[in-house]
Amino acid sequence: MCFCFQLLALMLHNPFSLKSYNTFGLNVSCKAFIDVTSVAELIQCCQLLQQQGKPFLILGGGSNVLLLEDYLGTVIHIAIKGIDVTEDTAYYYLSAAAGESWHGLVQFCLSKGIAGLENMAQIPGTVGAAPIQNIGAYGLEFAAACDWVEYLELPKCRIKRLRADACEFGYRESIFKQQLRNTAVITRVGIKLPKAWMPILNYGPLKHLPVDSVTPQQIYDIVCQVRQQKLPDPAVLGNVGSCFKNPVIDTDTYQHLAARYPDMVAYELPDGKLKIAAAWLIDQAGLKGQTFGEVMVHEGQPLVLVNLGRAKGADVVQALKAVRAKVHQVFGIAMEPEPRTYGAYGERGI
Repeated sequence: MCFCFQLLALMLHNPFSLKSYNTFGLNVSCKAFIDVTSVAELIQCCQLLQQQGKPFLILGGGSNVLLLEDYLGTVIHIAIKGIDVTEDTAYYYLSAAAGESWHGLVQFCLSKGIAGLENMAQIPGTVGAAPIQNIGAYGLEFAAACDWVEYLELPKCRIKRLRADACEFGYRESIFKQQLRNTAVITRVGIKLPKAWMPILNYGPLKHLPVDSVTPQQIYDIVCQVRQQKLPDPAVLGNVGSCFKNPVIDTDTYQHLAARYPDMVAYELPDGKLKIAAAWLIDQAGLKGQTFGEVMVHEGQPLVLVNLGRAKGADVVQALKAVRAKVHQVFGIAMEPEPRTYGAYGERGI
């Protein structure tokens, strides 16, 4: 459909199903839906909706959001594509549009002989979500590769760019979840990867690999294999991957818990605090396999909640609250949900 006709369709408020646009598979809808395939279209759409005083929600791959009920506004789906590569003697520089698949970007790099993102293979979602969450896996975070982030500033609808050091990246955190929350629509990211590649092998299944002979493809293959074995396929069981962040605790709290639970899984951080494996906490709390309506704590990976087929938003809320309460009761540790949750009027807490 021509973009101008899509804009006219916004006036009609035809309910649009979002079931196939959220990987948890919740059967919710919005008043109107529009694909934007360029920055110019995005600006045009946001300007129109703001002028009319109508609410809108930005949606990418739908892999880190829980849409708990019908959204009473317009969903703008980011479908902007394109990957450009330049280089100098020391680095490759990638410029990737927000609507590109993150895993697709990792594959693209490998196909071009560009190493450095392979540890983050199989992370679902789009490139535009990567800086928001500061996605990461197997010892590598997006922040380590980020050069800059370009975004549309609302409500002025101006394109701005932040260097990586201004993005305030932290563990699953960034300026886009804090000061710029709901005022920045990411349009493109810049990634800087050194040609002098050094493998990152300090995490789990990668530790046994030989640092002097391992290849990026080998790391990629192992990461894909492990993730496919551990995480359920959203096409079979709807899910958004990890539902809780790994909590970070101080050394005194860790030592107290470790005396009671010597097999507790923890990773020391540079500041001396420790990151506790949320999956271990949920498992030890006896929650694996428990159901809450049509939502189940996955039996293979307890960090993941799955849709058994007909889950409703209320089931998701019940499950999230129950897991948090039980873990806190057993360990005294507060769990923070990782996906962002949305209701009829926009983002909401649990």
